[in-house]
Amino acid sequence: MAGLIDIGANLAHDSFDADFEPMLHRAWQAGLQAIVITGSSLDSNAKALALARQHPGRLYATAGVHPHHASDWNDAVAAQIRELAQHPAVVSLGECGLDYNRNYSPHADQQRAFRAQLDIAVETGKPLFLHQRDAHADFLGILREYRSRLREVVVHCFTDTREAMQDYLALDCHIGITGWVCDERRGKALYEAVSGIPDERLLIETDAPYLLPRNAMHRDVRVPRAQDAQERPPKSSDRRNEPALLPWVVKALALARGQSEEHVARISGDNARRFFGLPA
Repeated sequence: MAGLIDIGANLAHDSFDADFEPMLHRAWQAGLQAIVITGSSLDSNAKALALARQHPGRLYATAGVHPHHASDWNDAVAAQIRELAQHPAVVSLGECGLDYNRNYSPHADQQRAFRAQLDIAVETGKPLFLHQRDAHADFLGILREYRSRLREVVVHCFTDTREAMQDYLALDCHIGITGWVCDERRGKALYEAVSGIPDERLLIETDAPYLLPRNAMHRDVRVPRAQDAQERPPKSSDRRNEPALLPWVVKALALARGQSEEHVARISGDNARRFFGLPA
């Protein structure tokens, strides 16, 4: 399986600091062509771009403020995102949106930061990497206001209902699928819904270090690696996800959609290259 693109991995997370290069080696050995590093705060935006600049053509970055950090939104953050958006390695704005599940920021602050980032996306013409959890009605309402003025949009790490998925598809959005689809317990409804995503709207991601694919946890996962002991993948008991496990998302999607793994890998990779403007 080759040519895979992980459209969302939180590689600026400190859990990757100790083995960043071996982790990347495992990803390339597993068939990944590129990884888009998610920016979600002032600090992670800067780190995501710094990491991408160290690996041109293989790593890319986004720049945004996650709804958890929406209360931190201010003119300085807005200025940073506008500046980063000019760098060719920053291929999307976000992660931004609404999250009413944990409410780390008040709803009013979340909506203010979301609208501000949509305004920047309109100004810059950048694609959008969006987050929505337990906030579908408000999220959809705001997105509808802006959609005609936006470029490509992906609702990333989608875990909502079939009906919500259809709402986003009706707005010409892409849908990002993670290891949630691999969980036969929590992800059952998603597993049953993903066949409704048109081929040209499907994107895949790990959301690493989160959402370790459950189908990988229950097997003797042997990620291709070099002989050096430092290259060994983390034990599944560590529960740290990483881009090298993206093929397990492909496996679950192929079964759920009645397609071959090679087909899912190809269409998702082609979609990602078009969405972010990556080289073929």
